[in-house]
Amino acid sequence: MSAPGLVLHAHTEPADPARLAGFVVGKVVGPAVTRNQVRRRLQHLVASRLSELPAGARLVVRATPAAAGCSSTALGDSLDRALAKAYR
Repeated sequence: MSAPGLVLHAHTEPADPARLAGFVVGKVVGPAVTRNQVRRRLQHLVASRLSELPAGARLVVRATPAAAGCSSTALGDSLDRALAKAYR
């Protein structure tokens, strides 16, 4: 699922109750400082939504270059839309 600033890959493994998330922030997003800021913002946003996901949810959140210019609110909105689309 693609949203401004991020791409979400979702999978559910019902046999395993753990909810997991991984993050990919490539060099196209910007220099190391920018990539780390984007990754930390995404980690915080996903952590606050992890309990709402179904058991066995597996997420990979990939930041696009637009993520560097997005506010945390905009990234959160994009994440919410992508999660709703993935788990409707």
